Amino acid sequence: MVVVLDQARAWAAAAAVPDPEVPCVTVAELGILRWVELRDGVAVAGVSPTYSGCPAVLAIELAIEAALREAGFEAEVQRVLAPPWTTDWITETGREKLRKYGIAPPEGTAGKGALFADPIVPCPRCGARQTEKISAFGSTACKAQYRCMTCAEPFDYFKCI
Repeated sequence: MVVVLDQARAWAAAAAVPDPEVPCVTVAELGILRWVELRDGVAVAGVSPTYSGCPAVLAIELAIEAALREAGFEAEVQRVLAPPWTTDWITETGREKLRKYGIAPPEGTAGKGALFADPIVPCPRCGARQTEKISAFGSTACKAQYRCMTCAEPFDYFKCI
């Protein structure tokens, strides 16, 4: 029973780490924290980067390791590349937090839809669907920059990967 409680405590510590580029969501809400296991007294966390060139992946891994150590565990983080992360893994809570933060969450599911087609992205501020893509890249490479034609506000859209 103690192992189960410790594993739950280790998961909670790692899961609470905010994403450094999008601090309104945690690594668990983004779906990049894959698992946390206790192995011979060491809390081992599996983490998938959002994409192979993500500049924040090392910062995320170090933050998870630090959170586990602060919770009293010996810690190790393993990078998990297969299967690759997909925006389908963002939780509903994470999607709502992105919206409230002003970032439109991904529309649709990964691998669906027309290749290179721009999705209709609702404005996270006013909900209008009359939006246009300004740039393929927003504040980070995993986001695109859009503008709402109704409220005239620019916003990031978390690309569907």
